[in-house]
Amino acid sequence: MIIKSYIAEKNLNQIDKFNSVLFYGENQGLKKDFKEKLRSIHKECEILNLFQDEIIKNKNLIINELNNKSLFNKKKIIFIDQASEKIFSIVEEICKALDEDKIFIFCGILDKKSKLRNTFEKDINSAIIACYQDNELTIKNLISKELSKLEGLSNQAVNLIATNVNLDRDKLINEISKIRSYFEGKKINLDDLEILLNIKTNDNFNSLKDEALKGNKLKTNELLTDTIFDDNNNIFYLSILSQRLLKLKEINNLLKNNNNIEAILTKLKPPVFWKDKANLIEQSKKWTKIKLELAIEKIFEAEKQLKSSSVNKKELIIKNLLINLCLEANSF
Repeated sequence: MIIKSYIAEKNLNQIDKFNSVLFYGENQGLKKDFKEKLRSIHKECEILNLFQDEIIKNKNLIINELNNKSLFNKKKIIFIDQASEKIFSIVEEICKALDEDKIFIFCGILDKKSKLRNTFEKDINSAIIACYQDNELTIKNLISKELSKLEGLSNQAVNLIATNVNLDRDKLINEISKIRSYFEGKKINLDDLEILLNIKTNDNFNSLKDEALKGNKLKTNELLTDTIFDDNNNIFYLSILSQRLLKLKEINNLLKNNNNIEAILTKLKPPVFWKDKANLIEQSKKWTKIKLELAIEKIFEAEKQLKSSSVNKKELIIKNLLINLCLEANSF
């Protein structure tokens, strides 16, 4: 049976009444959110976490677990992660063996021809939930819902938080937790919120990243001087750079079959934030497949250096990496 994700989010009982539920789609943050909430409401049960690969290696693993009753006769809740079409026949067998126990399966993208997807859609005793990527509206609605009990949650505050997470639900969940803790018992203040979310530093680094990857030497040099680097965020900086290079690599691959970059950007998952489109278009003109692969290797190398260097050298590693990327963007 098909259940819309927004309905399940509003009322988890809509899915908990089923013994077998399949979550699929590209929104990792939404799937993670469902998983944590299901764990929370079943904390008195015996919870088992399994991955597809270990189930394929031992097909009787889950059946044995279901047959082996708990010492305290607890209901068993089984989570299967990184699942795909490969375990269709095993899942089919497991669902028939379920009694009071429950199984929650988490998959990536499943197309309309998927046996797994079709079976769960047609079975009235099972539920299936598509976890599609968030857009600006769903992110803002989630912020409003999760922070509704805090005093002073203005539209301006919601917009500030939404812009900072850039449609990344996983990041948003972490930020929401920080905001709740910090503003518990006091009114939300925009200045404090900016400091808490490190928005100025993040904005500065994002601008620096964009100018470096566009090969803008003058602007990169200015921002290198103006940006304050936080030693606690070094791996975060590398993550931002890595995500952008992987995004450019994806665009580069898609351009082989379609040279309309505007059309390509509208189809990317997660969706490209509107403010970022111009940067991506300009950067995609600078970076070839070979250059991108070399740049990604440099990030791995920088991460190794960070883990083995003294505090004084860490900022220099990040700065040198950005300078090298800026020079590479202009190379032929």
